[in-house]
Amino acid sequence: MIEFSAAKGPRLMLDPTSVLDIGACIVNGENLAPGRAIPDDGDPRIDHSLEGFLFTCGPDHIRHPDVVEGDPQGRRYPLHGAFSAHPAQVLSFTTGEEAAECAALVDVTMTDGAPARLERRWHIDAESGVVELSDRLVNTGDKPFAPMLMYHMNIGARLFDGDVRLSGRMLEGGGFPWTFGKDPGGVFCVPAGGVGRDQARADGLARRTVADRRLSHRYAALPADVAQPGGARACARHRTLLASPRQPRRIEASGRPHRNRAR
Repeated sequence: MIEFSAAKGPRLMLDPTSVLDIGACIVNGENLAPGRAIPDDGDPRIDHSLEGFLFTCGPDHIRHPDVVEGDPQGRRYPLHGAFSAHPAQVLSFTTGEEAAECAALVDVTMTDGAPARLERRWHIDAESGVVELSDRLVNTGDKPFAPMLMYHMNIGARLFDGDVRLSGRMLEGGGFPWTFGKDPGGVFCVPAGGVGRDQARADGLARRTVADRRLSHRYAALPADVAQPGGARACARHRTLLASPRQPRRIEASGRPHRNRAR
């Protein structure tokens, strides 16, 4: 893991063995990631990724395993796509009391054997503590594909109590306790909002309250594009702020996922 931090903001552990995703996310000495308190889906790649605070799903598939339509070999998309366990090539790294920045390339072999490349940049603003992730997905193969990106954020339930709720305009009744579904839990999907960027940002807000901190995620749901060879068609930018208990702030994310997902 690579320690990544600035004068303000969380202390992150970036994982160069898997897409440069976030392993530990430490705020006021507390790691928000779940660690080994995770379900076992039978995929060692995802088992490793779920331990961390954030991992990237895609670029050819998100969510549960499924058949590759029309594939003569009968191959199946793995859980959450091909990204996990692909190593990152770190191009530049700066950290310390000033703003922190890390840039990397991730070359990925998708399920059908075709190549793609993720251009990734992490940045922490030293004055505000805001963490920003900028991703650009490039088709480096010779045939088009439908790109997908989903950012899987994982928070240790040991930090939750009975007052923690999910809330958002897209949720039935405006929200419900985090212990939704039958034991040991459930999975649901809801539309992120309208097809327009402004409408999606207005309607696609989900919020979790953890102790005295508030975590909010905002997604811009736009129509899926087809990534042509040599072209970049899937781009995302996330803005994250983890604040002290006395000054609740929002974690905001805007990107181009297929859907919102909660577990």
